[in-house]
Amino acid sequence: MPDGNGAALIVEALMAELGRRAKAAARVLATAPTQTKDAALSAMAKAVEAAKADILAANAQDLARAHEAGMAAAFVDRLTLTEDRIAAIAQALRDVADLADPVGAVTERWTRPNGLEISRVRTPLGVIGVIYESRPNVTADAGALCLKAGNAVILRGGSDSLASSRAIHAALQAGLREAGLPEDAIQLVPTPDRAAVGEMLKGLGGTVDVIVPRGGKSLVARVQTEARVPVFAHLEGLCHLYIDRAADLEMAKDIAVNAKMRRTGICGSAETLLVDRADAGTHLVPVLEALAAAGCEIRGTGEVRALFPAALPASEEDFSTEYLDAIISVALVDGVEGAIAHIERFSSAHTEAIVTDDAATAERFLSGIDSAILLHNASTQFADGGEFGFGGEIGIATGKMHARGPVGVEQLTSFNYRVRGTGQTRP
Repeated sequence: MPDGNGAALIVEALMAELGRRAKAAARVLATAPTQTKDAALSAMAKAVEAAKADILAANAQDLARAHEAGMAAAFVDRLTLTEDRIAAIAQALRDVADLADPVGAVTERWTRPNGLEISRVRTPLGVIGVIYESRPNVTADAGALCLKAGNAVILRGGSDSLASSRAIHAALQAGLREAGLPEDAIQLVPTPDRAAVGEMLKGLGGTVDVIVPRGGKSLVARVQTEARVPVFAHLEGLCHLYIDRAADLEMAKDIAVNAKMRRTGICGSAETLLVDRADAGTHLVPVLEALAAAGCEIRGTGEVRALFPAALPASEEDFSTEYLDAIISVALVDGVEGAIAHIERFSSAHTEAIVTDDAATAERFLSGIDSAILLHNASTQFADGGEFGFGGEIGIATGKMHARGPVGVEQLTSFNYRVRGTGQTRP
C-alpha cells in the first residue's frame, strides 16, 4: 500500500490524466454541431429515466451513510433523490437541449471607416472544473450546461453523494456514446481523496480554464483562496426579504413563508426578514405568525420580541448566518433606506427581495443594492437558473467579473473578435 507521499503522487497522476483527456474532448466539442449536442442531451435524459432503479439504489447507499453520520435534515434533503426528482433531472436535460446554442452567436457587429468588419462571437471557455457537495443532481445539471456551451467538464462531487453521482454519470456517458461524442467530455473524479480538489485548484497543468465551486462556505472559501485559475463562486446565500410600509399584507405573508420555508436548504432561501418600523403594528405579527405556523423558528431583536414574545433573541451573529434551516432572523428598519443599510452590512451579495406596492420605493431598493439578484414582489426562491429560463444553472455567481447571478449556458462562454477585411493595411 503506498505511503502518504505515494498516494499523493497517484492522485496527482490520475488528475493530470483527467485534465489531458478533458482538453482533447474540449477541442471536439468546440466545433460540435448543435444537433449533435442536443442529440446527446436527449439520449442522456432517456438514459437517466432508464437507470432510475440503479440511481435510487445508489442514492439509498448515500442516504444510509448520511443518516449513520448524523447529518442535518437540510443536508439529507439536498442529498435525497426520489422518482420525482429523477424525472426532474431528465426534464432538465431536455430543457437544456431546447435552449439556443450560444456557441458561434454574434453578439455585436460593426464596420470601421476603413472597411474592416468586426464581429464579437461567443466561444466555449474550454475545460470547466466543477466542485460540489451533497447535491447529486448537480452531476447532470453541470454536465448538460457545460456540454451545451461546448465545454468539457471535470466533476468532483462530494464523498457523501459519490454513489449517486456515479450512477447519474454513467447515464450521461451513455448519452455521449449514443451521439458519437467523446465520453471524456463529461468526467467524474473517481476518488473521494480531498487531494483531488487541490490538484483541480492548481489547474491540472494548465488544462482547466475555470473552476465552479458549489457547496458550503468552507468549500467555497478554500477554492477562492487556493485556486490558480479563475473562479465563478458565491461564498454563501445570505438572502434578505424586506417588507415595506406599502406592502400588501396577504402578499407579504405568502412571499415570506415561501421565501423561507419552500426549501430551507437552498441558497435562495431567505435568512433575514426586515420589516419597516412604520409597518410593525400591522404587518410584523401576522407575517411572523404565518412563518411560525409553517414551522419556522423566529429569532428577533428586542423590539421584535416586544411585539412577538414567542421569538427567541437574535444575536449579531444570527444576522450573519446562512441557516439553511427553518430559522429566520428578524429586525425592524427605518424604511427602505434602513433596509438598504442593513443589507449592505450583512449581505453576501446573492439575492434580496422587497415587498411593496410603491413603485418609487421598489426602484430605490433595486438600484440601491449591489447584489446579483434583486426581486420586487416575488420570493427569493426564484433565484434559480431554471426559473430564469436558463434551463438550469451551474451555480449563482456573486462576483462582478464575467458571470454574475445564475450561471447558465450563455455565462459558460467567452468570446473572440473576428475581423474581416479586403486587403487593408495599417498606415
